[in-house]
Amino acid sequence: MAKLIKGDCLDYMKQIPDNSIDLILTDPPYNIAQYSTGNIELPGREALNNNIADWDNAPLEPKDFIDDFKRIIKPDGNIFVFTSYNLIGKWHSVFDSEFDTFQFFIWHKTNPAPKIYKNGFLNSCEMIICMWNKGHKWNFTKQNEMHNFFESPICMYPERLREPKHPAQKPVKLLKHIINIASNPDDIVFDPFMGVGSTGVACMELGRRFVGCEIDKVYFNAAKKRISAYG
Repeated sequence: MAKLIKGDCLDYMKQIPDNSIDLILTDPPYNIAQYSTGNIELPGREALNNNIADWDNAPLEPKDFIDDFKRIIKPDGNIFVFTSYNLIGKWHSVFDSEFDTFQFFIWHKTNPAPKIYKNGFLNSCEMIICMWNKGHKWNFTKQNEMHNFFESPICMYPERLREPKHPAQKPVKLLKHIINIASNPDDIVFDPFMGVGSTGVACMELGRRFVGCEIDKVYFNAAKKRISAYG
């Protein structure tokens, strides 16, 4: 089962019943476009995308999400939010005191974009913050499989969509890893920033129910097409 909503998640969340969501898994804007120095031209090939998108310029405030996230998540639910270095402090400031546990998880990209000018580190890691209360559901496997660290490539073709091209499309493999640990079959997973629907695809493949919200019409239509392929 999948329910897809085109609209602003801050408006839609007001309609979600209390204690009805098992897992919030989402990838909101990082607000890093302001630090971009522009695309990098490469001889004989497509320019290296160093810009994000216009939507990343709109300020995102974690405080706008705390009340509804706390209200809609079940007592044994989990929250995973992709973020970046410039916003993790804000998420921590708002959410740390509201949950028994506030941790971070690292996605290590095995094929990050090259550092053309060799003047710094490759951007090979992204942060995911994790929040839960005592008694939360947790499918612990082997000790060596439960590190707060996961390696996988960034989205490549054919998984990565060419049209529309979403600059922050996440790999289904990574999302499935989180969903398997933090929820059970038939649970409801909510993604308020659905993008092109990768979390929904992961849910369909794992037998979870999915609720996704996306404000951009082009991304929404792409997500709808991908997820509807699962019936």
